[in-house]
Amino acid sequence: MEPDHDDRGGAAADGHDVSGTPVDAGAGVAPWVPVAPAASIPPGDFASVEVDGRFVAVFNVNGEFLAIEDVCTHDGEGLAGGELDGDVVICPRHGARFSLRTGDALTPPAYEPVRTYATRLADGMVEVRAA
Repeated sequence: MEPDHDDRGGAAADGHDVSGTPVDAGAGVAPWVPVAPAASIPPGDFASVEVDGRFVAVFNVNGEFLAIEDVCTHDGEGLAGGELDGDVVICPRHGARFSLRTGDALTPPAYEPVRTYATRLADGMVEVRAA
């Protein structure tokens, strides 16, 4: 079965975009947003979710889930679906590289970092912190 693609060209891990519904975290604490079951994002793959009106890409890097805002700071292209080189994602459009750990832009043509998000596993579900 061929996966569906979102409007930015990346496929979610299970073939469908995930619309995040925040998990209540209590007053004053940013909520956790479910992304997808961990088993549906194998190493080297990703899933996409919308968090507070922003697209977030969650990558499985050898069993560790790392999340960044899904937008290249060079031209606005989505980073989900970009080639992974360890814990670095390569923008599929112009080849800028971003650290999935820090969000730093590592090579031109991008110079500005992308936002990173905390991740966790809860009952087999990958979640990202909304703020």
